[in-house]
Amino acid sequence: MPPSPKPPSLPTRRQFLARSGAGALALGIGAVGVDTAQAATAFGYTSSGGYYTVSTGAGLTFKISQSNGDMTSFAYNGVELTSPSRPSNVESGIGAGASISAYQSGSYIVVTESVTNWYGSGTLHHYLVVRSGDNTVYMATYVGSGGAGEVRWIQSLNRTVLPNISVYSDTQGGTAIESTDIFLVGDQTRSKYYGNRQAKDLTIRGVTGSGVGVFMDFGNRESSSGGPFFRDIEQQGTSDSIQVYNYLWSGHNDTEAQRLDVLYGPYAVIVTDGSTPSAPDLSFLDTLGFEGTVSAAGRGYVVGKAIGVAAGTTPMIGWANTTAQYWAAPASSGDFSSPAMKPGTYTQTLYQGELGVATRSVTVTAGATTTGQNLDSGWYTPASPVFQIGTWDGAPTGFKNFANLTLMHPSDARDASWGPVTYTVGGSQSADFPSYQWKDVNNPTTVAFTLTSSQIAARTVRIGITAAYAGGRPQITVNGWTSSAPSSSTQPSSRSLTIGTYRGENTLYTYSVPASAFVAGTNTMVITAISGSSGTGYLSPGYSYDCVDMY
Repeated sequence: MPPSPKPPSLPTRRQFLARSGAGALALGIGAVGVDTAQAATAFGYTSSGGYYTVSTGAGLTFKISQSNGDMTSFAYNGVELTSPSRPSNVESGIGAGASISAYQSGSYIVVTESVTNWYGSGTLHHYLVVRSGDNTVYMATYVGSGGAGEVRWIQSLNRTVLPNISVYSDTQGGTAIESTDIFLVGDQTRSKYYGNRQAKDLTIRGVTGSGVGVFMDFGNRESSSGGPFFRDIEQQGTSDSIQVYNYLWSGHNDTEAQRLDVLYGPYAVIVTDGSTPSAPDLSFLDTLGFEGTVSAAGRGYVVGKAIGVAAGTTPMIGWANTTAQYWAAPASSGDFSSPAMKPGTYTQTLYQGELGVATRSVTVTAGATTTGQNLDSGWYTPASPVFQIGTWDGAPTGFKNFANLTLMHPSDARDASWGPVTYTVGGSQSADFPSYQWKDVNNPTTVAFTLTSSQIAARTVRIGITAAYAGGRPQITVNGWTSSAPSSSTQPSSRSLTIGTYRGENTLYTYSVPASAFVAGTNTMVITAISGSSGTGYLSPGYSYDCVDMY
């Protein structure tokens, strides 16, 4: 169990964030400039000069401030890897007054950083563990009921030593074009928001230099939120720093609330000679008594079959409640088995691609397997639509600029013109239809289609969106008939379309169009982005398309 920390005198969130830059001296980052990187020493730790100095015995040595928990030195084979401008830390640093302790038991060293009254009422415990002969820092972070703002580990590195970073997130030399986090570097837009992967795809990733690499194993995502398709920051390059992140909670267009009273992780930072390591076994951390740990014996499983997902789309099963989230990809037969889950009642969702098409409630019991939890898609697929533009898969798959959406700002010169677009059924391609539509950029989108006299009848139009900003939603006009203005969808209250994600709350808009609206021959349907909110350019009201059909 963690120690009983003294209530700290905490700075504000603004002060914490300021410490990420020039204000870092206040957290002891000045020590980074004067600490001498130490060559490989024997496994163990020392307490001296206000720091715990920990050595793996295999070349990695790091220092933890006993006053605020910052990692002020991170050295490998005598080379200091830490950024000269800021330390590494959990969250944005937990501040003076934190309780920092360390102990060694056999081949393990455990450092615990604890703070109470976190953001006024919360508790946070951050754990760092090393094993003899293993150049890996294993971590886990417990967040109590009071919340903890943005929960993340930031490994802050010297880009002179470790210059090789994902180009999409390297903002060095750039000029800010949106907020203070999206930059133009030459003729390319870059940001820490770009080049990030979905949670289900978070394999080991890192940065490298000559003879050295620092890699993040993102570990267990059960306490994070947003589900299998959520993206968050992984790396950032600035003028003198490289940051490797594990974002455990942020609210960056997240569709779920922060999970509290839970242990985030475990996860790990791994140092190598530059080669990409294999994922380490993190299960030993379950034996160390960290707050919020749920052992393997205290977990259960769910099995069942996924049925009815449309051909050409990929099924996924997800589980979520207020304390945990999980997912599993069914076999080709549709059979699925969950990961080891905490006990409790969950909403189980069948996804067709990224589109939820069925849900049910399922209860997980410790030490047991809950069987027969089949899910059959409830998505309606018309037999003979008048037209269908795109695929009902919860993403703007195949639409204009789709390949660039998560890699760059929509203003980037590498994107094709957003429009306005006229899409001709039977003549245009999916890639001609815009992935995104904004009120102030490419409004409206026009669909031209032909009907025979026998096809004139009352029709249903469906427009699926995957995310929306500033209340943007579609209203349609078919020839001379205009639909009523639909209500805005419920979406996260953050930027979305400009920060490398099309993922929000999938929403289906359905319009009943009378037969009198149609003519034999050429018809036009105009889709207009509307909103009661204001905004300009790519921050004007807008939304991301999933699919459009008429039947």
